[in-house]
Amino acid sequence: MSAAYERNGQPISAEGFYAIACDPRRSVAVEACAGAGKTWMLVSRIVRALLDGAGDGPAQVRPHEILAITFTKKAAGEMRERLDEWLKAFAHADDATLQRELVLRGLTSQIGPQANKDVRQQLSNLYRSILLSGRSVQIRTFHSWFAALLRSAPVAVLQRLGLPVNYELLEDDAPARALVWRRFYAALTADTSPTSLKADFEAVVLTHGRFQTDKALQGALDKRTEFTLADEQGVVDASVQRFGVQFPEFAGLDAPEDWLTVNPANQQTLWDAAKALGRASAPTFSAKGVELEQALTAGDMPAVFSALLTGTGTARKFGEKIVGIASVRQAQELVLRVLAVRQQHDAWDYQQRLARLARVLIAQYTAVKRERGWVDMNDVERAALVMLSDAVLSGWVQERLDARIKHLMIDEFQDTNPLQWQALYSWLQGYGGAVGSGSAPSVFLVGDPKQSIYRFRRAEPQVFRAAQKFVVDGLGGDLLSCDHTRRNATAVIDTVNAAMGAAVDADGYDGFRAHTTASSLAGAVGRLPPIPRNNNADDASPLAAGWRDSLSTPARAARRNPAHAGGQAGRRLDSPAIGRRPQALRRDGAVSANAPVCCRCRRSCGRCTFRRRLARKPT
Repeated sequence: MSAAYERNGQPISAEGFYAIACDPRRSVAVEACAGAGKTWMLVSRIVRALLDGAGDGPAQVRPHEILAITFTKKAAGEMRERLDEWLKAFAHADDATLQRELVLRGLTSQIGPQANKDVRQQLSNLYRSILLSGRSVQIRTFHSWFAALLRSAPVAVLQRLGLPVNYELLEDDAPARALVWRRFYAALTADTSPTSLKADFEAVVLTHGRFQTDKALQGALDKRTEFTLADEQGVVDASVQRFGVQFPEFAGLDAPEDWLTVNPANQQTLWDAAKALGRASAPTFSAKGVELEQALTAGDMPAVFSALLTGTGTARKFGEKIVGIASVRQAQELVLRVLAVRQQHDAWDYQQRLARLARVLIAQYTAVKRERGWVDMNDVERAALVMLSDAVLSGWVQERLDARIKHLMIDEFQDTNPLQWQALYSWLQGYGGAVGSGSAPSVFLVGDPKQSIYRFRRAEPQVFRAAQKFVVDGLGGDLLSCDHTRRNATAVIDTVNAAMGAAVDADGYDGFRAHTTASSLAGAVGRLPPIPRNNNADDASPLAAGWRDSLSTPARAARRNPAHAGGQAGRRLDSPAIGRRPQALRRDGAVSANAPVCCRCRRSCGRCTFRRRLARKPT
């Protein structure tokens, strides 16, 4: 047994590990590090599924009933190439080679001289059988499979989702995003009421700045489908509680600060604190007492906070010998409590404002797509969720596609986003008690949460945990773990172990175990030097690095000043752009049509070193 390989948390041999992973009759979730052979396992499982389903019996598996999903077209292409190469090699391999390959893929019945030769013959004939069938294994990206589902969708489903019957699929939503902002801002400016969208936008920008506001709205647009689904269930409005709900003693108040004035006991505590500080012998303490008294008289709550708290929101330090210091401490506790409630109120107010803005932005984005007949990948994912989660629709879709999937395999599962998994989960969950009866597909998930790199595509590594639980509880499958790589040098593995070990100690990263390697190479790990951040805006500007400001410094002046950008480096940076334009100024100031122009001299330049280039006709 090797600690590097586990089945359901218990050590298992490497041979046993790969035998279970490659067995198409089992549902398995595999968590494996880089170099553990994740894609090898998946393609081997395809071979085993084709082999186990060969023949004419009820267990026959046709190639198109196997669905393998990955995340990029390149990865899907490489997977097809590997499967094709293997099947071609098996078609020409000798008997001993076929037996060895079957044993490697977990077919223990092929161990020994008494192994059934018919199985090896079937493996040799797989390539020819697939060619004769005219159908191939489905190796697709998530989006291509979901798009195929959408093409088979009934018109009623498209209407329900607000999608056009005749549409153009946008694989990149950049064209639609580029058009939505003008419409969004027009919608804001059209609403001029005191509680308008324009007021919401201005308030958010005033508090958080334009950059953070844009970042938040871009994020809402990125996750527009998740936002819409959550909003339909009331989750968005309920996600941040009002301060009166979070802090029951503040219920019924219009603002958290009212708690200090409407409650006589609290108000008296503040006055007692002002008197105690005002009588203090230390001038700085007594000054704060006067400041607090004046703020209370004027009803200026920010000034009350300033008198009792520091600029960072912590209690000011006053001497313990002050008479009445207990009332001062009690007053500080009151304002700190109000400060916490104010933070809750501000969070709720920001969330409500941004939610209203996000709804308008998403609505305008949807309108842009509808007007142009566009459907984007988020629409495709949502349509797949609707179609696969409905028991009647999912069966109808399977018939339309002429492919009841018997084996589902997903590579790089750590890059699955929640919506994609929800669609698959709803579909697989529909089999219910059919698991183990032969009607439910076998499921193979493989990936490594440490390698999740598609957060910009809404990938969420925690989805892997939910899927692992479903494989065990919903499908009666196994969890396999492998921390042993066959390709990484020892220096690389040592670095991975050190980095991930630090993550475990620092923030409680769960599930990592030290990795090992089969490589005997020492290897080496390098680190690029850090680039220091320059806080001096002038020194950090491009001008300080030798660039000429073309708006203020003429090119000739720059060339006369070697300290500026006009030395040899300046000539390289300020190379002229050569070409023709319809009208240009001659030396005497007259306009010459279609004259060749040197952008450095801004006129036709006979002495310019680029004279020959100037004389060429434009291409």
